[in-house]
Amino acid sequence: MALEIRTLTGPALDAALDDVARLRIAVFRDWPYIYDGSLDYERRYLESYRNSEAAVVVGAFDGARLVGAATGTLLEDHSDDFAAAFAPTGLKLQDVFYCAESVLLPEYRGQGAGHAFFDAREAHARALGRSFSAFCSVIRPADHPLRPASYRPLDPFWRARVYAPMPGVVARFRWTDLGDAEQTEKQLQFWGRAL
Repeated sequence: MALEIRTLTGPALDAALDDVARLRIAVFRDWPYIYDGSLDYERRYLESYRNSEAAVVVGAFDGARLVGAATGTLLEDHSDDFAAAFAPTGLKLQDVFYCAESVLLPEYRGQGAGHAFFDAREAHARALGRSFSAFCSVIRPADHPLRPASYRPLDPFWRARVYAPMPGVVARFRWTDLGDAEQTEKQLQFWGRAL
């Protein structure tokens, strides 16, 4: 299962967004997101990538099939959601590139796609003149009843990429967990690094 990594912008990005939406729904159903997503919601969420000339999707392809994707865009494209979290950092939103999601089907993991996703997004960010890269991850309690015993956090991988948690930089976002009837607020810890 050799993967081909492609950086998509413009019309190629636009053409891939429905597949990205389906990947988000499939991968984020698992721990720690346990997200009960819908294609309608995903299409609305991904509209910001369609509308931004600076957005990128880094796709992992098995032949013609998109089996993984990582998205990125200017932080100000998400300023309504994340500006407050960055207020105490002293960073200007215009300096930050937001590495949003990285999703990869389980059977394709361990082949280097995670590093390729970050390499391509960081190169894209530098080409845009951004000096800082950030992403966020959901905070879940260690004793959450749905946490699998075999779960391994990605913290060591992120630290190897020279990312570190940004103290006090926590966003709040709402979604519906599997098994719940309505959305609840989640906290997301930002990680960042200078480029």
